[in-house]
Amino acid sequence: MATPNKDEAMARDAKSDPKVKAADDLKTLPLPEVEKRLGSSSDGLTQSEAEKRLTQYGQNEIAEKKTNLIFKFLSYFWGPIPWMIEVAVILSGVVRHWPDFFIILLLLVANACVGFWEERQAGNAIEALKAKLAIKARVKRDGKWVTPAARDLVPGDVIRLRRGDIVPADARLLDGDEISVDQSALTGESLPATRKSGDAVFSGSILRRGEIGALVYATGTKTYFGKTAELVETAVTVSHFQKAVLKIGNYLIVLAVVLVAVIIAVALYRGDPILSTLQFALVLTVAAIPVAMPTVLSVTMAVGARLLAKKQAIVSRLVAIEELAGVDMLCADKTGTLTQNKLTLGDPFSVGDMAADQVILNAALASRSDNDDTIDLAVLGGVKDDKLLHGYNVVHFTPFDAVHKRTEATVKSEDGSTFKVAKGAPQVILEMSDNAAAVKTAVDAAVNGFAARGFRALGVARTDGDGKWQLVGVLPLFDPPREDAKATVATARQMGVKIKMVTGDALAIARETAKTLDMGADILDGAGLGDAKHDETPAVAKSIEDADGFAQVFPEHKFHIVDVLQKRGHIVGMTGDGVNDAPALKKADCGIAVSGATDAARAAASIVLLTPGLSVIIDAIQESRRIFQRMNSYAIYRIAETLRVLFFMTLAILVFNFYPLTAVMIVMLALLNDGAILSIAYDNVQYRNAPEAWNMRLVLGVSTVLGVLGVVAAFGLFYLGERVFHLDRPHIQTLMYLKLSVAGHLTIFLTRTRGPFWSIRPAKILWMAVLGTQTVATLIAIFGFGLVTPLGWYWALLVWGYALAWALVNDRAKLLTYRLLDDVKAEEKPAAEEKPRLASKSVSTPAASDKTGPRATTNVSSDAHPKPDPVVKVGAPPDVKAESHPKTDLLSEFQSKIGTPANSNLATLIDTKLGDIILEAVLKDPDVAGHIVAKAIAEAEASAAGRSQDAKSGSPPDATPQAAE
Repeated sequence: MATPNKDEAMARDAKSDPKVKAADDLKTLPLPEVEKRLGSSSDGLTQSEAEKRLTQYGQNEIAEKKTNLIFKFLSYFWGPIPWMIEVAVILSGVVRHWPDFFIILLLLVANACVGFWEERQAGNAIEALKAKLAIKARVKRDGKWVTPAARDLVPGDVIRLRRGDIVPADARLLDGDEISVDQSALTGESLPATRKSGDAVFSGSILRRGEIGALVYATGTKTYFGKTAELVETAVTVSHFQKAVLKIGNYLIVLAVVLVAVIIAVALYRGDPILSTLQFALVLTVAAIPVAMPTVLSVTMAVGARLLAKKQAIVSRLVAIEELAGVDMLCADKTGTLTQNKLTLGDPFSVGDMAADQVILNAALASRSDNDDTIDLAVLGGVKDDKLLHGYNVVHFTPFDAVHKRTEATVKSEDGSTFKVAKGAPQVILEMSDNAAAVKTAVDAAVNGFAARGFRALGVARTDGDGKWQLVGVLPLFDPPREDAKATVATARQMGVKIKMVTGDALAIARETAKTLDMGADILDGAGLGDAKHDETPAVAKSIEDADGFAQVFPEHKFHIVDVLQKRGHIVGMTGDGVNDAPALKKADCGIAVSGATDAARAAASIVLLTPGLSVIIDAIQESRRIFQRMNSYAIYRIAETLRVLFFMTLAILVFNFYPLTAVMIVMLALLNDGAILSIAYDNVQYRNAPEAWNMRLVLGVSTVLGVLGVVAAFGLFYLGERVFHLDRPHIQTLMYLKLSVAGHLTIFLTRTRGPFWSIRPAKILWMAVLGTQTVATLIAIFGFGLVTPLGWYWALLVWGYALAWALVNDRAKLLTYRLLDDVKAEEKPAAEEKPRLASKSVSTPAASDKTGPRATTNVSSDAHPKPDPVVKVGAPPDVKAESHPKTDLLSEFQSKIGTPANSNLATLIDTKLGDIILEAVLKDPDVAGHIVAKAIAEAEASAAGRSQDAKSGSPPDATPQAAE
């Protein structure tokens, strides 16, 4: 046994060096030993000692790796596109074209500043949010209770935990009554855990009942889930947006290098001056580089981020917007995300002639609301009329404890009689009941029925007139889904997004929740999954891909699930709120921290939701798809314009030995066109009910067709100017400048739609910007202003007419290109006019119409409130109406509008190819489609009449209706 002097020496050593070794298990050692190791006691630390330890251990928070701001800014000057711009700047200096030098340099720096500023602004929004949600702690310092920020806690601090507090660090409970701790944010379990003196409580838990002191033994990343938080830092993903921009940049760079090399070779062969050759090589380089492309795309995403913020979704990474648009797999944490994270009472099983309401009433009498116990609140919430409780007086109440596993109350009724009620574990209540032998079979069947559905069973008993306990029923408790969860799941499915449940709950609970939400019942057990460093076999990976959800998973499992899905080619989103979700949130292409998420989850997520529920995610997906459409439109426009100028310049130089544009004209084209095109960030677009992705085959195909047609149109005007109108070369240069400028901006109106250019009205700011810049370009061409040879009004109007005529031709060519290259059958149904139809919502039953709460509604689905086997007394479920065919709905509604006879054979078109065509016509333009439908109905009726006549004459009918052809 250690001597007092030795003990004091140990304490002094601990205080001088309170570092906790990794091998020490401070959460299980006897409390006195923990105090010695930490050099502390129930009186806490002094302020000076706490400051020393803060320096040694660091702040009590999950450290985030932050990039140096200077390096972050310089990163915007690194990459293929910035390199080409920098080469253009250098060439401008070499040939002493100082206006070009400063203009291009200005564009380069502006691009870097905008990108850096917008991304930093989004990061600041998250920092402000975290600061607003930072928690305080009650800490004993110098013998007094103070409330510093929780991040200033150190091992050895004594803290005070009260009901509703978030446990700020891992700690051991000191002397006091037992408490109830909600660890759902850490473990995913809905039910609170009971903890008593000497037990450990973990950072991120919530105190649901009680008040007690605790000794902090671990902070920051040294906490129980610190390793989980550190997993976040290992998850690095490359944005698909970044990959797409690199592909576009590489495509244009290779093209520019090849054409510039050809021009230089031809110039050297012809003996042209090398300086002049370099000058026009510079012009081509500038023309080939999408100087403003990163800026436009960054601004588009930044504008989208502000729009999402108005919908209560804060974006921490701008590229997350593009990722969200492409998400096709959304892994959703169950507890607190799909469910409400609070227990709800289901329909009870009752013994004999005991009414279900009486079972709930007896359980409620054995409950106390002031304990803020989750089970008690669920039971009390099940009482239809609170006035029923007013007729009883609880004389004595015995709270739940881990030994007896029940609550018990002595109750006095209005008539003066006294009885006892109890609720608790079914086996405990059954054992104490006098009628156990008679009801055991039925009770076991009910309990097993609830267990099979993942519900916790709660036995209820009451004493009779002789004072003997009688089991009166069993209550099922479950964590209900959020009110909007089922509709959100269905809507996401219609938008091409598969939602997979990922939870730490038991397999049965996960299956039941998934069935309730119509997510499917194929739930895999997390115990059979590997960890983050394990490569699954193709068969197991396929089962993960096909599964509807996963149960009993740990943080490394969630991380692994996301990783496997990404390797299977999916764009994966992950929603969550707890520390255990953080690694997967970071690993996912788009991590979404839901309302009330922990700091660790917020730090890991790309998008943070400020309002509860999942419905805001649908809004965010819709908005992100609009943003993606804007970026896609600009990319096609920018490539087409680059090809147009690049090929026209190159061919004119090689074939005609003529420079059709001057360097000043090229710079003006870049300034006016790229300056106005920033307004595309605010354009009106239609999102599609399918995940978006960068289809480079389609982007490059459409832009190449438009670019080539632009070259043909340019040479056509060049031919007219030189051979028909006999203009001199300076006037031809101005003519070509105005044509390229006008035609360039008309191209944006073509690329912004998949249908005809008039199918979506452009935003006011877009056409005003185009009108403004083209007015400037036209005036420059007309009057010259010392920059170009003036043309005059006549030739300027001729150019405008020529460009407008070719725009109509280009629009037809665009539609044909989409039809040939797009893998999707026809054009996706636009969804900007109305949101996808939600799944069947809850409907009130007559019996519950007078009551609010979890039992007030009954879902159309018979699985909405699962019942045990026949021993449960339940009413018949409401009739379930068969879902109507969507074509039938739309075509029938349209039929009523155009006034076709009610007995017409419109139904024969529903499942035919012609029906599909009509449906598309109805969706695009109901007015124009009127005659199509009327004609189709007439043809169908004629066909039906013909088949009827054939039948009468004995001729065999055709196997396929004529309409199907």
